[in-house]
Amino acid sequence: MRLSVAVCRKEGLPENMKITNENILQFEKLFRTNFVNSLSGFKSANLIGTISKEGKTNLAIFSSVIHVGANPPLIGMLVRPASVPRHTYENIKDTGYFTINHINKEIYKQAHQTSARYDKDVSEFDECELTPEFTNTIKAPYVKESNIKIGCRFVEEHLIKTNDTIFIVGEILEVIIPDDVLTNDGYVDIEKPGTIAISGLDSYHETKRIARLTYAKPRTKAKEL
Repeated sequence: MRLSVAVCRKEGLPENMKITNENILQFEKLFRTNFVNSLSGFKSANLIGTISKEGKTNLAIFSSVIHVGANPPLIGMLVRPASVPRHTYENIKDTGYFTINHINKEIYKQAHQTSARYDKDVSEFDECELTPEFTNTIKAPYVKESNIKIGCRFVEEHLIKTNDTIFIVGEILEVIIPDDVLTNDGYVDIEKPGTIAISGLDSYHETKRIARLTYAKPRTKAKEL
């Protein structure tokens, strides 16, 4: 990086460093990318499955999948600018469907490998030794080795003008989960089947629940469920 970490530490609080917007913009590209990507905390780890209009399957790792709404059931994700070929985005726009597949500790290395820049006529399923599977509802491949799978229909997109990223919104058409992860109140225990998390661009984490708490109300202390 062009800016010394020691400079940031000197300007910060005791035992800490203060890094300003100006500092961040002076970082070398890779350092800046790693730094900013680490700041938002632990993120969901998912493989997005799509298929081209020619029938070639595609698989890509994403850490930007988020809940959008429950009625109707919506889920979203950020796609990087389309200034260079983005096979996932192109396939979603062409076919109207995509799948979201939770990554577990048995497949995290294969999942990470899908981030390599393969040509459009190459399937990441083949290159990364993962298995595509289909249902009658979704015109996109699921990952057989994933334990929690979500099938979506593309409904809308929004351009983030500041950096030309695209926010994709999909409606959930089907969910495939193990029988023992759905609780009586609708909570899906994603930790039970081994879903993992991502921090930064390349750090993978298992999780350990602290507790589930009751619905928060004014002047009432939450209790553990």
